[in-house]
Amino acid sequence: MSSPRSSEDADGRRPVYYVDAEDNEDDDHDPDYEDNEGDDEVDEDDMEHDLFEEEDEFHDAEEGHIQFLVQARDDGDDDDDDDDGDDGNGEGSRSPHAEPTAVQRRLISLIIGRRTGLLSRRQVMDFLRRSNLGHLAFGEDDDEDDDLHFGYRRRRRGSDTDRFPKVPSDKGRELMDSGNFGVNDTYTPINSKKRLARRILDRELGIGNRSSRQINQGMMAQSMIPSSDAEMIIHYDDNVYSGQFSDDGNFFFACVKDMKVRMYDTSNPYNWRHYKTVPFTFGSWTLTDASLSPDNKWLAYTSIQNNVCLAPTDPNDTGDPYMLNLSSTGGVGWHGEFGIFSIRFSGDGRELVAGTNKNSIVVYDIESRTVLHSIEGHNDDVNAVCFADKSSPHILYSGSDDTTIKVWDRRSMGDGREAGAFVGHIEGLTYIDSKNDGRYLISNGKDQSMKLWDLKMMYTTAQFEEKNPRRHTQYSEFDYRWGQFDDADWFPHPDDNSLVTFRGHKVLRTLIRCHFSPPGSTNSRYVYSGSHDGRVYIYNMDATIAAIVDVRKSTSQAQTLPRAGGSFRQFYNGGLPGWSTVVRDASWHPNAPFIAASSLNGWDNAMGTISLHSYNESSFDEGEPRMGVGYDEKLRPMSVGRSAARYNSDSDDDEAEDSDDGIFN
Repeated sequence: MSSPRSSEDADGRRPVYYVDAEDNEDDDHDPDYEDNEGDDEVDEDDMEHDLFEEEDEFHDAEEGHIQFLVQARDDGDDDDDDDDGDDGNGEGSRSPHAEPTAVQRRLISLIIGRRTGLLSRRQVMDFLRRSNLGHLAFGEDDDEDDDLHFGYRRRRRGSDTDRFPKVPSDKGRELMDSGNFGVNDTYTPINSKKRLARRILDRELGIGNRSSRQINQGMMAQSMIPSSDAEMIIHYDDNVYSGQFSDDGNFFFACVKDMKVRMYDTSNPYNWRHYKTVPFTFGSWTLTDASLSPDNKWLAYTSIQNNVCLAPTDPNDTGDPYMLNLSSTGGVGWHGEFGIFSIRFSGDGRELVAGTNKNSIVVYDIESRTVLHSIEGHNDDVNAVCFADKSSPHILYSGSDDTTIKVWDRRSMGDGREAGAFVGHIEGLTYIDSKNDGRYLISNGKDQSMKLWDLKMMYTTAQFEEKNPRRHTQYSEFDYRWGQFDDADWFPHPDDNSLVTFRGHKVLRTLIRCHFSPPGSTNSRYVYSGSHDGRVYIYNMDATIAAIVDVRKSTSQAQTLPRAGGSFRQFYNGGLPGWSTVVRDASWHPNAPFIAASSLNGWDNAMGTISLHSYNESSFDEGEPRMGVGYDEKLRPMSVGRSAARYNSDSDDDEAEDSDDGIFN
């Protein structure tokens, strides 16, 4: 670092300081270097030492406004930069982005360097998050610093908007007209607000023939889309990662980051009842997924390790869950074997299928407690698995961070080869869901899109290998956990064999999920997805938006503070600032117009909620309990603006739950 020229120059201007910034040079990898990924603590003194060299000198500045300029040394690789930066004003004519550029270069050198003693990438990122310094390294104007990047950065495709999928989609419109995804409305002069009442009247009077009555019933179902106003909000002290209704709608489970699954009786969708909480002992980081057996008697749930908990849903069975080890070698834990991101029961309930962070699909026989198959069928994490038809155990899908969906025939998995594949996403997949008709499938991707697929259009194994579609996405490395996806990086995959692409929601921060709407309550008319912006996006099959459920708006009006010392929580009403919401999962009730949204909620998304949204023609509320009422995880009401009664949150004493002491006064 050079010293200041003078305390004040002849023109009376304040001193100007110059800082030399080194260019980022790629060091050769040291084979003896070990990246200590297990060290989660960051020594901020060491960080300061690495950011500033020992020979750098620092001086106390005079009071007043100080201008900092950063001088970057250039090795001559890019003469254009020097020419562009010289406008005849000498050293003082530096880019206003020089200072963040220097910091970026220094941090990137620290992160990607392989010299012994430097901090790991995880440590640096953790330091930036906790110290709120991320804006120094990753400014909002990243477009101006394309030469600074971690590894490979995909070349920008330009601003041609025609490259994006057409909306409305012609193929999606064909599907809407086919009868497989609901029915189309016929012209009627009746006002839209009175249309539902008229359809109910026609149904009760039996007007029309059989076909017209079926159309009328379908139109009634698909017109009742839940609104943003929440019927109730269940608050948790930790993030809610997933929550789903059973196929008959009588059961709902919520997987929470505190390693517990809450089970609720939802046979009356307007009056939920908590009846059981089951733990995952010695889980890792969070609960990742859960699946109900076809008979609703067992719940399998997972964490980032190779054990699966199998718990009975019977409230009278209070025994510990069974632990099933899906490792073929008997190893346990993240480091020993693998972590499970997705779990599903087979259609006959005899097997479990799991997707792992070791790029594999595991098939496990429950009765014999043996691993039948463990196939490394992808080139990256398998984030989601599902069956094509819940009534059949044969055809299953797997979605991976390698951007592909593989189709597997359970009867021929022994040779380790897929039966077919889907390609079209340009970033990794976060979730897949089947329509359960053995044909249609949807997926969510980190390229900020959801896609609809038809099993009849899959590539065979030979076609997949011949096309080698992975060559177009081999550098797909967008880190959805920290950054914002730039649409300038989006391009249509040349080998895309999907039917419809849906865009509008945000797939960031976490593995956000998508689903088909159920046939009973929506006539299979829609697909829907959670979103990083705190909403549930509901799409028509032609990729147009049918409705948006604003979960953030409804939950931010009824907020809770986390328990101090785990003993109590305080509830507020009035929309305190700083509240943020990420809807990770949503579940549409199979028989009623309800959506239950599972969210990372609160200040810095530190807590979680399950918000129940129903169809409402008007926001006027005249019933009891009032809409938007807050409850704790055991459905005990919470009084607005007053502290909660102290209680043991781990207690499952039914008598305590039903007593007056369980009510928040």
